[in-house]
Amino acid sequence: MHSPHDPYVRVRGAREHNLQGVDVDIPRDVLVVFTGVSGSGKSSLAFGTIYAEAQRRYFESVAPYARRLIHQVGAPKVGDISGLPPAVSLQQRRSTPTSRSSVGTVTNLSNSLRMLFSRAGRYPPGAERLDSDSFSPNTAAGACPECHGLGQVHRTTEELLVPDPALSIREGAIAAWPGAWQGKNLRDVLDALGYDVDRPWRDLPAGQREWILFTDEQPVVTVHPVRDAGRIQRPYQGTYMSARRYVLKTFSDSRSQTLRAKAERFLAATPCPLCGGSRLRPEALAVTFAGRTIAELAALPLVELAGSLADHGGSETARVLTEDLLARISPVTELGLGYLSLARSTPTLSAGELQRLRLATQLRSGLFGVVYVLDEPSAGLHPADTEALLTVLDRLKAAGNSVFVVEHSLDVVRGADWLVDVGPKAGEHGGQVLHSGPVAELERVTGSATGRFLFDRSPAPVREVRSARGWLKAGPVNRHNLRDTTAEFPLGVLTAVTGVSGSGKSTLIGEITEQLPGVGRLVSVDQKPIGRTPRSNLATYTGLFDVVRKVFAGTEEAGRRGYGVGRFSFNVPGGRCETCQGEGFVSVELLFLPSTYAPCPDCGGARYNPETLEVTYRDKNIAQVLDLTVEAAADFFADTPAVARSLATLLDVGLGYLRLGQPATELSGGEAQRIKLASELQRVRRGHTLYLLDEPTTGLHPADVEVLMRQLHGLVDGGHSVVVVEHDMAVVAGADWVIDLGPGGGDAGGRIVAAGPPAEVARAAGSATAPYLARALPRSGPLEPDDSQSQ
Repeated sequence: MHSPHDPYVRVRGAREHNLQGVDVDIPRDVLVVFTGVSGSGKSSLAFGTIYAEAQRRYFESVAPYARRLIHQVGAPKVGDISGLPPAVSLQQRRSTPTSRSSVGTVTNLSNSLRMLFSRAGRYPPGAERLDSDSFSPNTAAGACPECHGLGQVHRTTEELLVPDPALSIREGAIAAWPGAWQGKNLRDVLDALGYDVDRPWRDLPAGQREWILFTDEQPVVTVHPVRDAGRIQRPYQGTYMSARRYVLKTFSDSRSQTLRAKAERFLAATPCPLCGGSRLRPEALAVTFAGRTIAELAALPLVELAGSLADHGGSETARVLTEDLLARISPVTELGLGYLSLARSTPTLSAGELQRLRLATQLRSGLFGVVYVLDEPSAGLHPADTEALLTVLDRLKAAGNSVFVVEHSLDVVRGADWLVDVGPKAGEHGGQVLHSGPVAELERVTGSATGRFLFDRSPAPVREVRSARGWLKAGPVNRHNLRDTTAEFPLGVLTAVTGVSGSGKSTLIGEITEQLPGVGRLVSVDQKPIGRTPRSNLATYTGLFDVVRKVFAGTEEAGRRGYGVGRFSFNVPGGRCETCQGEGFVSVELLFLPSTYAPCPDCGGARYNPETLEVTYRDKNIAQVLDLTVEAAADFFADTPAVARSLATLLDVGLGYLRLGQPATELSGGEAQRIKLASELQRVRRGHTLYLLDEPTTGLHPADVEVLMRQLHGLVDGGHSVVVVEHDMAVVAGADWVIDLGPGGGDAGGRIVAAGPPAEVARAAGSATAPYLARALPRSGPLEPDDSQSQ
């Protein structure tokens, strides 16, 4: 038995995912980094085991009724864990935040500012005091009644609705109307109402045009359809709906993304005429503090907001509330995010900015004696920002907490007090702890992929820089913080776009479209999920599963039973298990405990009914094939060319450890991006293609980055162009051309600081990237030991 003052978290027999009965001792109150190649099991150990068990124990102490209200992860597969304090998890959210979410709501700073206005604001004479909800655009009490708190109204005009006035209504002058029967119906109703549908639109009287497009009336009229030969069409009652009404209704109510996108083409967003874009009711905008309304303060960069509040005197209430606000703003500016304003909407932030905002909120919470478990906090961060991050992690540790970080950045790994290296490889070839101890001792561990990169002192090979075959011009761009920025991208080479977080990189490459001369075919590979439900998986997304189902439908047994391709799908009735409807698990309601998921009692998680599973191909049924890893499946289907090609590209981008049936919901952003890239690579490419990748190395171990870069260089050698937004200096050093944005983030960024081959950009004055890039470039002769440590 360990003493109650045992300074270690001791894990025994961890078997979560691919962990192979892991025993490991990890010290508390230090910065611990978990490393290993992608899929090695480091997240299974840090999040799936340690954090999950800490959360489970905490919930044991919560009243059963309250437990139902909290989303829980299940009990991890582990023998025993001792010495485990309460834990706080900061994972990278893959969800898409809404436009109502802002910097203020993510950090809770908006709540404090609203309280300040409610209790200490200057009200007009005779106005009654408002409570803090009345200062929020996201509540009924505060939202502007005209735009419902969005700050914009969607309006339409005759020019948008009728792009070609030379056409008649019958010829389709009103482009915004639906096609097929619904559009014909609206034309027939207009005809029945006495309007001339065969005259060119421009020749109709202005009053008629106005009514047809904008009326709110919905008259009902009897329509006598024109008879087609051989078809009897009876008269019917038709209701008229104006073009504007149709477009607004489709835009606000339709569930079809395609229909909504079509409707949006006929709408122009303009600032709300009532609130001027401030999103609030007039009563809230009449209250001021420090001479400004709440909307004006929320629009200031946080650095300026802090200055305005610090200079303001006022009552004791105002003093207490401003001090609280300033204390909350301080960690956000310390993490280099002082250029953001509270009103900045969350979807416009990069993943790195969002992660640091959440970190800043934790820093302020002042917890003591907990374990913070962080998922790649350096993801999306420029090396200059990573230094600020390490300072913050040290502060969390100094406050008496343990900081457990899953990380690939070698700079963060070097800053650790203790290193847990998992491997040696991915999937079933991983799941073992190769090293748990001080960082320097990893050098003695053979077989560690991390050690190879951390202590490698051999010089990087010098690579010949390719020459551009042509140029692509994007801009001038005026969006977010880019002001009249024009960039020239070389074609036929690998280009890296660099710069600190918030400097405008993603905004700039967002301007590259297929319409630009020289692009040809454009493929944008982002980190959005490949599906939002467990029904979408690796095999279905890549199209691999269609071929596998054909293979099973082609077996003798399937032919004898009359089973077609559809029989082997778990998404439609027929071959699937109807108890779980092909999900493989069922939800079990446990009254006062949270509902839990259990394998389906009938199919045991196989997703198919027993008859379907009786059909085998090479002694495996369809469920067993879905359970194979990409690596194992490559051997199994070696002589089926269509399947083998798909699997080969997945292996080429380093995803051999994933299972074919791995649900989309279990994949990281980096894995989703590489699956998309693999789907692209397996296509037969004709002509020039431009590939755009936004931080493709996020979530990748340096060993996996090598594999990915081989693929990208292969695309360029095949005559294509590749543009990557990247923070990994090893990748930037291997590019042919670098475009560096900055010099800072937000208003201090948005300019091209340097552009040229990596060696040239590494010498650029005023570039935040230059010193880090210079360190990553090949040198003449081996690195000195002290040099390598300073990286």
